Amino acid sequence: MAAVVAPDAWYLKGGLSTAGLEEALTGRSFVAVRRIGKLLLLDVAGGQTLGLRFGMTGRLLVDGSAGVDDLVYASTRDEVGWDRLRVEFVDGGDLRVRDPRRLGGVFLDPDESRLGVDGLAVTASGLRRVLDASTAPLKARLMDQARLAGVGNLAADEILFRAGLDPGRPAGSLSPAELRRLHRHLVGTLADLIAGGGSHTGSLQASRVPGGRCPRDGASLVRRTIGGRTTWSCPRHQV
Repeated sequence: MAAVVAPDAWYLKGGLSTAGLEEALTGRSFVAVRRIGKLLLLDVAGGQTLGLRFGMTGRLLVDGSAGVDDLVYASTRDEVGWDRLRVEFVDGGDLRVRDPRRLGGVFLDPDESRLGVDGLAVTASGLRRVLDASTAPLKARLMDQARLAGVGNLAADEILFRAGLDPGRPAGSLSPAELRRLHRHLVGTLADLIAGGGSHTGSLQASRVPGGRCPRDGASLVRRTIGGRTTWSCPRHQV
């Protein structure tokens, strides 16, 4: 890497400074790319790791091409002033994190042990351990990143919508059959949302408005706050 530009000090997390980031990256190369939940991890030659989190409004651009073309909660205009990080490569081109609302962050050597198993990798037995005998709401437990990494608000609603499970019921109350069904829809939904371009591409998304109706059976959707997040669900088929 030839140069590192990080004009927004607030966007650097965990005590990271611009000088520290420059020292870690300049003159080195990325050797591997990984993801755990919502955190993109770029391993750097020499042993350190750059962590990128995009929130609801950030995009990754490599040589000017964005990985996500459309965002529901932020503009996708090409405004250089929204660049929170730019890494320039020795052979030309660059990597940028563009985030108009500053909801993401940049980390150096993030503590990966603080994240639970990735939602795409969790097994049925692993999901059983995540839910355990908890009396916490099912949705809140699914969104606990320390237990299960990668399930956000929109994704949780979509998963539970497809699985036919009420987001407010106790997490530990699922029968073995319900647990198997939840696991199937958890993995399948996350794969579909990633392939579609993000959590805003779910089948429930367009109905998450006052007066919205269930795309499956036409019932009026119910809006609640669960785990501190706005939640939409169908009172008819989600039980």
